[in-house]
Amino acid sequence: MADTIKLSRRNFIIGTGATGLTIGILASCAPPAGETAEVLDDLVDANAEPPPEVNAWVHIDTDDTVTIRIARSEMGQGTLTGLAQLVAEELECDWDKVTTEYPTPGENLARDRVWKDFATGGSRGIRNSQQYVREGGAAARMMLVQAAASRWGVPVSECSVEKGVISHGPSGDTLTYGAVADDAANITPPADIPLKDPSEWTIAGQPKMRLDTADKVTGKQLYGSDLKMDGMVNAAIKQAPMRGGTLASFDADAVTSMPGVKKVIQVDGQFPGVAVVADYWWQAKTALDALPIEWTPGEGSDFSSAAFEADLEEGLTADEAYVGNQKGDVDAAFENAAQIVEAQYGVPLQNHACMEPMTATAVWTEDKCEVWCPTQNGEAALAATAEAAGLPIEQCDVYKQLLGGGFGRRGMSDYVSQVVQIAKEMPGTPVKLSWSREEDMQHGFHHPITKARCEGALDADGNLTGIKIRISGQSILAGLMPQALSDGADMFAFQGLLPSGVDERAEDQTLKYTFPALKFDHAMRNPPVRPGFWRGVNANPNAIYLECFMDELAHAAGRDPLEFRLDYMGDSPEIAAVLQAVADKSGWGNEDGKSRGLCAFYSFGSYTAACAEVTVSDEGDLKIHRIVAATDPGFAVNPQQIDAQIAGSFVYGLSGALYQEITFENGETQQRNFDTYDSMRIAQMPEVETIVMPSGGFWGGVGEPTIAVAAPAVLNAIYAATGKRIRQMPVKDQSLRDA
Repeated sequence: MADTIKLSRRNFIIGTGATGLTIGILASCAPPAGETAEVLDDLVDANAEPPPEVNAWVHIDTDDTVTIRIARSEMGQGTLTGLAQLVAEELECDWDKVTTEYPTPGENLARDRVWKDFATGGSRGIRNSQQYVREGGAAARMMLVQAAASRWGVPVSECSVEKGVISHGPSGDTLTYGAVADDAANITPPADIPLKDPSEWTIAGQPKMRLDTADKVTGKQLYGSDLKMDGMVNAAIKQAPMRGGTLASFDADAVTSMPGVKKVIQVDGQFPGVAVVADYWWQAKTALDALPIEWTPGEGSDFSSAAFEADLEEGLTADEAYVGNQKGDVDAAFENAAQIVEAQYGVPLQNHACMEPMTATAVWTEDKCEVWCPTQNGEAALAATAEAAGLPIEQCDVYKQLLGGGFGRRGMSDYVSQVVQIAKEMPGTPVKLSWSREEDMQHGFHHPITKARCEGALDADGNLTGIKIRISGQSILAGLMPQALSDGADMFAFQGLLPSGVDERAEDQTLKYTFPALKFDHAMRNPPVRPGFWRGVNANPNAIYLECFMDELAHAAGRDPLEFRLDYMGDSPEIAAVLQAVADKSGWGNEDGKSRGLCAFYSFGSYTAACAEVTVSDEGDLKIHRIVAATDPGFAVNPQQIDAQIAGSFVYGLSGALYQEITFENGETQQRNFDTYDSMRIAQMPEVETIVMPSGGFWGGVGEPTIAVAAPAVLNAIYAATGKRIRQMPVKDQSLRDA
């Protein structure tokens, strides 16, 4: 069980072992990574001064412990360790003495956003912050060396540093970082900060063990769900079960006398609801289940997934659609084609289904509101806190906890707003809100539902002369941030299919095939279901649409699927290289009783490919034996983490493709728990062999681009095994062999 944290600002240390920068001892928060609150009281003197802050990224204690501050969120992807490696590399410290902390978004605001962006998503945690965090480490090193040189009265040019020990060459004198950290903190930061060439890396670029692994293995690691405080009460919530539903009435008197119940509170939001507050969560949940509640249906309350299929089908042939990528005379290509190939694919709504349901803890008073929560965007959580608290943002703060899963879901702050609303009704009392699994399944931000109509034109020699892909379905931007639409269009719908040179913000999502003629467009059809950025987002369905159809075209042309793809990759040697690498390592073309399928895709700035090996029994049972995966992210900060990320992304991606679907009837989610929303089991997981092949010169993502290639590779391998195409996800609903 988690230990109790005393609700005293003097006794808190910021940090939870998540991706984070530190504040040292600045404000109340959960205990540091790997430490329980009980031992915290023994280890921390509340009156002690924090270790010297050399700069915003680094502080160093007298025992030479280096604390690196990281603003991004850790949710299992390894950003914490990767960013620490980059800072430590430039700092030239002893990696064995490195630890990490979070700053808060409130401190970031107060210090002119010195840590910049707190958001973690889009595989941008490292690639968008690598420059300035490396500069932070390099600047700190320069200041520490200057401090030592000043103490000795010698030129900086005569000094060098290795593993946190500064040496004066001519005299042989040495000083540790801890000995001069105080002096360094008073030195003006350098304006010119040269960085190492990656070829010189000794900490970054190496397969270092993750900094948060040991505490997870021993159970010492605390998550938001583990958080406890003196006097804390617990809240359970029930929100309108149907889309557009509102709260009509509830009878609080019916449950207020139940054991432990403190209060029954109405909670506003997109899904209005009722929270019960009690001593313990199960008491709150039990009372909530017994609470008489009446809901009023609203717009969308009659929504049915089955009925929406007609809207998706209509969009596939509608006259109006936004063109995201067009090249050449595609109409002429089809008019003159010797053969036209057509196929239709579909991907359903899916839930993030984080292992840890939404949770947050808040304390509200008339002049301060503080929230402790797992979040992918600390600054967005801070804004939500201030709005719900009715206080100036300067009087609020958020203390980030390690995430028990994110996948894009915790980029939203609905649960933060809810806990603040509840805490506001109980001033000065710590309130922890925990969603049930059923609430988490019903009130997510779902992966958008789309279908695609694919058409290809082949000439008499089997060459592809034109390709068309019409996507019909939901827009994330229309649902979450319509102001970001471009002339009513959602560029996110074309992830991995966009032309180069249109928008530098989308340059990491461009098509790497060179086709003679093409037209990719999107007919927006939005159901009354809030969409969300689900790991990999639209790159996942788009990879299925493009790569499964490329496989169909290759077979229709009588061509080898590997050679067929390579013919159209001449302008992108990087994508061709990863595809060839997986083909070579997997034994493409071998006749060993296993069937193979390929996929190559570019998204989130990285080149990825996969080759899946499967067998399908006569009864139609699928066995995925192995997936060989290759990725070129430009620079590889930690190859071991990349290897783990690829395997982890395949678990998530294959679970979605094989088993997962969210459906609606009468406006309500039909899947309520893992019994109806399944995921891969350990025994079903294939062996994953990774090839990390960084070519340098750019910074690509890892966690999201790799997820896209697993499903298409498996689908293409199923065809190789059975001669049957599976075009509608999830695979579990399809027969893999004809009866």
